[in-house]
Amino acid sequence: MRTARWTALAAVAALALVACAPTDDAAGSSPTATDGALETVTDGVLTIATSDPAYEPWVVDNDPSSGKGFEAAVAYVVAEELGFDEDHVEWTVASFDQIIAPGAKNFDIAVNQVSISDERKANLDLSSPYYTTTQAVVTLEGSPAAAVTSLAELKDLRIGAMVGTTSLTAAQETIDPTTPVSPFNDNDQVKQALTAGLVDAIVVDLPTALYITGAELEGSVLLGQLPDSTGGDQFGFVLDKGSPLTAPVSEAVDTLRENGTLADLEATWLTDAAGAPVLR
Repeated sequence: MRTARWTALAAVAALALVACAPTDDAAGSSPTATDGALETVTDGVLTIATSDPAYEPWVVDNDPSSGKGFEAAVAYVVAEELGFDEDHVEWTVASFDQIIAPGAKNFDIAVNQVSISDERKANLDLSSPYYTTTQAVVTLEGSPAAAVTSLAELKDLRIGAMVGTTSLTAAQETIDPTTPVSPFNDNDQVKQALTAGLVDAIVVDLPTALYITGAELEGSVLLGQLPDSTGGDQFGFVLDKGSPLTAPVSEAVDTLRENGTLADLEATWLTDAAGAPVLR
């Protein structure tokens, strides 16, 4: 009887140890929202920031919550990879300058065509790139820039671009105009400067250039893309420096690139750039 009793107790103890031990799946899987392991600003919710207004083709009708537009769509598939369904994604407004400024954020991730650079990485975390683009030059029919076919022909013209962006840097370094590039606070001001004749041409990222010439500014002309020896400008999600979400977000982006989801979203929301020659 005593032997049987100790045998039974040993069996119960063994079962308890098995129940408490981590499974192979738990030990080898990345943390997800569903198991509560992801640390977010609001428990159980992924808060995503973008600017207001947000422009097409990145966000349709200035409504990122619709999931329409390239960046809105990418944000939702990344959220899904992290374990957040649509009901557990919350959007908040932050300007471009607020997004890239050092310091604590009131959002978990931000998406706003933020280029990945070593300078920004000194103060922020940036995910793996979800998109690689180039910069492009737009002008108006009848402008002194309308007949331009080379970089050399741009040098003596007045060029505008948005302050704090890779577009401005590309205009300064690649075109290197004789008159300093005119900086503007946002792309609306950049377009207004063009239509008002304050500048002869503007530099914006290629998808924005395609949208401006295809749907926004009547009589606008896409002159072409600027050459980029680095292989293109890369956009990443912005996170707090040292954020625990940086690795999971990058893993999600990498997975979506590898399985073809990002390419499918590019095909859906970004216009084919075949009609934009490279200016030499």
